[in-house]
Amino acid sequence: MSLKADFLEIQKTKVKEIETIIEEFLPKEEGYQKVIMEAMGYSLLAGGKRLRPMLMKETYLLFSGGEERKEEISALHAFMAAQEMIHTYSLVHDDLPAMDDDDYRRGRKTTHVVYGEDMGILAGDALLNYAFETALKAFAAAPDQSEKIAQALKILGRKAGIYGMIGGQVIDVKETGHAVSKEVLDTIYELKTAALIESSMMIGAVLGGAKEEEIIEVGRIAENVGLAFQIQDDILDVTGTTETLGKPVHSDEKNEKTTYVTLFGIEKAKEIVEDKSRSAVLKLKGLPGDHTYLEQLFRQLIYREK
Repeated sequence: MSLKADFLEIQKTKVKEIETIIEEFLPKEEGYQKVIMEAMGYSLLAGGKRLRPMLMKETYLLFSGGEERKEEISALHAFMAAQEMIHTYSLVHDDLPAMDDDDYRRGRKTTHVVYGEDMGILAGDALLNYAFETALKAFAAAPDQSEKIAQALKILGRKAGIYGMIGGQVIDVKETGHAVSKEVLDTIYELKTAALIESSMMIGAVLGGAKEEEIIEVGRIAENVGLAFQIQDDILDVTGTTETLGKPVHSDEKNEKTTYVTLFGIEKAKEIVEDKSRSAVLKLKGLPGDHTYLEQLFRQLIYREK
């Protein structure tokens, strides 16, 4: 078996494990309001790379010496599920008519198309709120780790909020429809995309017992990964197909959005992806532990075709 095939097989196993963790934390479909639980489940179990919870766990393993310590891993699972809920809510709201107005996500109809626009809004709200209910379960799972859990919660909240993803979304919406500078575009990408990747890796580092300076360095690595990931997304929006990506292509052009492709062209955008990828891997090698899988994961995500 080739190195790539071996990696993909390992990745498939890890994704299945993450899917099981997410399902364990989903609310039961019950009560007069059970339609919202159904919509949450539909959105959350629609597949995907499970990149953020995977990065969280792999970063945790770097600092735990490769061990899954019982109390820490229980708390980690709560944060992994919570992070994926936050990511998924952002996609549900992104797809709404008032935002990107997309009918397909991950190869199937978007939440608002299936459940209606009103339930699409509420499903996103519910996932965000339930994410924090889920993360708070870490205190009961690992009572001796309360200081680490509090630090992780602070990261989770800030990186998902007005100083992170939501802030990036606000600028993105505000600046759509006209050209923007590279400085503004970088701010959008750093907040809208990179922030949740930073959150995932930094929380993994915190729960794994990383030192403060190591947590900061992990944040820098994740920022490079997040920016490269988003620029590659810009490229795929031009070069990919709906069948391959599982979502509409040329949506940036349709929505009159400035991207790295519109600013620099495809070839230069590819060079920037390469530079940021190289920087992320170089910094990763300065951290403790076995980086082999994370290095491969970075490259697979950054140079993906879908």
